[in-house]
Amino acid sequence: MRLNCDLGESFGHWTKGQDEKIMPLIDLANVACGFHAADPLTMQKTVQLACKHNISIGAHPSYHDLLGFGRRSIKYSPQELTAILHYQIGALQAICVSENCTVDYVKPHGAFYNDMMSDLLVFRTVCQALAALNSTQLNSTQSNNTQSNKTYLDKNLPLIVQAVPDPKPFKLIADEYQIELWFEAFADRAYQDNGALVPRDKDNAVIVDVKQVVSRCQTLIAEQKLLSVNGMPLALEVDTLCVHGDNPAAIDLVKQLRGLLDGES
Repeated sequence: MRLNCDLGESFGHWTKGQDEKIMPLIDLANVACGFHAADPLTMQKTVQLACKHNISIGAHPSYHDLLGFGRRSIKYSPQELTAILHYQIGALQAICVSENCTVDYVKPHGAFYNDMMSDLLVFRTVCQALAALNSTQLNSTQSNNTQSNKTYLDKNLPLIVQAVPDPKPFKLIADEYQIELWFEAFADRAYQDNGALVPRDKDNAVIVDVKQVVSRCQTLIAEQKLLSVNGMPLALEVDTLCVHGDNPAAIDLVKQLRGLLDGES
């Protein structure tokens, strides 16, 4: 089970998170692409930091909502949603190419992520958009003036989605587009009895008590179950754990979970 974290969310002179301390401790860095946070220089510095520590880089695209930090739901047509996905992934990929690395996966942010999980039409649009990138062929002219095809991306991009009690509807759609899904659980977020996250505007939606987070993750690893706010065990298929970089306890949480996943505790 890999550890992922949302990083690169600073903007201009505004610093958010503790990326330099968190990056060496994780496996997957979800890099903001400029629509909810970040700017080109922040993206470049975050990619450089990930490369320094040999961390896999994921695009963390959002609705176009800097003022709301991507946490406000916005209605887009499928064409618009596809375009904003390609725009953000493409920007990050260009920076990665300049640093001799690649985008390895995609994980939508905030309201975009929530809408993807609650509306299968949005989820299908995301899968279609990624499939278009995965299959796109670009013509490149070789020195002998013959034409050859070259893929835009070195690999098909997996999609991180929330682990839910019944993942079958998501798997069926993803399979249509040959999209690999990585299911994640949120180490520091409270869950409702139906497997959905407790909304951020509710009390205790984000768990900052390190012992509580570690304890529930120990149960998840040992029993493949996560307890809801009412103590209901949720059976979840989980490939990766997420800790939010803006959690006040993020550094301590990441250290504890790194030790847990490495079998040190």
